[in-house]
Amino acid sequence: MIAQITAFAYLLGWRIVRLLPESAAYRIFNSLAKRSVRKKSTSFLRLKENLRRVKADLSEPDLDALTARGMESYLRYWCDAFRLPSWNHERIVKTVTVEGEDKFRALVAEGKGVVVSLPHSGNWDHAGAYFSATGVPIISVAEKLKPERVFQAFLKYRAEIGMRIYSTSENVMPILNKHLANGEVVALVADRDLSKSGIEVKFFDGVAKMPSGPAVLAIRNGSYLVVAHVTYTKSGIHIKFSDALRPRENSELTAIEDLIQQSADLFAEGIRNSPEDWHMLQKIWVDR
Repeated sequence: MIAQITAFAYLLGWRIVRLLPESAAYRIFNSLAKRSVRKKSTSFLRLKENLRRVKADLSEPDLDALTARGMESYLRYWCDAFRLPSWNHERIVKTVTVEGEDKFRALVAEGKGVVVSLPHSGNWDHAGAYFSATGVPIISVAEKLKPERVFQAFLKYRAEIGMRIYSTSENVMPILNKHLANGEVVALVADRDLSKSGIEVKFFDGVAKMPSGPAVLAIRNGSYLVVAHVTYTKSGIHIKFSDALRPRENSELTAIEDLIQQSADLFAEGIRNSPEDWHMLQKIWVDR
């Protein structure tokens, strides 16, 4: 019963937010962010501790101010998530700027398949919608959520913006292998490990665990692996692509570890430049 009530409330809220005038909707979510900061919520405190790793030299007041901006960015993402399916093609495309787009599309055109690894930064759904709307359909995987009705709503939402999403509850690796064999693009948010098979990497001043999936898929399919970093702009998002990553080790295991460390280094570079857009409200470091 509780799950049903939660699902009903969530889906009703989703519908209401899409029907509200845009300025009113974003004001509400910005107010929620400010309330979280004022109450020093669990989410605020976790984000603050993560950002402390990113900006270890900041004073407490400056760190609080950065975390407040981070909560505003995080709630902006959620308001976007509710409203993005109602955006038209022109808005989705015109509110995106991309660095390295030509080289990314050139890799896609080779037909070997491309794995895109990215952190929880900015609005990665908007990025997926942009490429799906401009001729590069995006395949991805989403963490299984409860209640089931809410999870199905998320799958439908991402389908509405042009993405094909599989659940972590499925045996997704063979499915993703087939998509890469067809020369498609698989995008995976990969700065937090959801399994017990994560790779330990050096990340800022500590050790974190990140999923091996992006590297495994790229190596075993002969596909390209690139890192994308998404940040917010005033009217939309900016996407920055890396060059294709090359393993510097010979054996498969060490090559996988090397590629994940390279990815982590690029994540850190992007997060350091735009820390307020890193929406990491969970624990990822394992050395403390």
